[in-house]
Amino acid sequence: MRLLLDTHIWIWALLSPDKLSQRVQRELQRGSNELYLSPISIWEAKYLERRKRLQTRYEFSKWLEQALLEAPLKEAAFTFAVAAAASKIELQQPCDPGDVFLAATAATLDLTLVTADHQLLACSWLKTLSND
Repeated sequence: MRLLLDTHIWIWALLSPDKLSQRVQRELQRGSNELYLSPISIWEAKYLERRKRLQTRYEFSKWLEQALLEAPLKEAAFTFAVAAAASKIELQQPCDPGDVFLAATAATLDLTLVTADHQLLACSWLKTLSND
């Protein structure tokens, strides 16, 4: 499977793996799966850190460098096609703009979005793996 990690799944995998379901843990560790991260998740993580909702052991840029070394993730590029797809997505308000971009990325690149977000899990057009 080609899995796109939602921002919280990526952060949990790094800092709180006990928050991940056994199924998600298995799929993240399965060698045949390809794991992807969107640059949007890095932007969201920095936003969370700035608002004191994410605490890292080091200064953010050092933490990010270490996090990207620890987990072999492929980049799910934020492209014109992803931005165009995002412009067509309407989620219930209030919605996180990052969620729109992650959903558009998964749909455009034919990835399965790993998430615990019920609003994204409810999108019938989106391939998801629930952290249930």
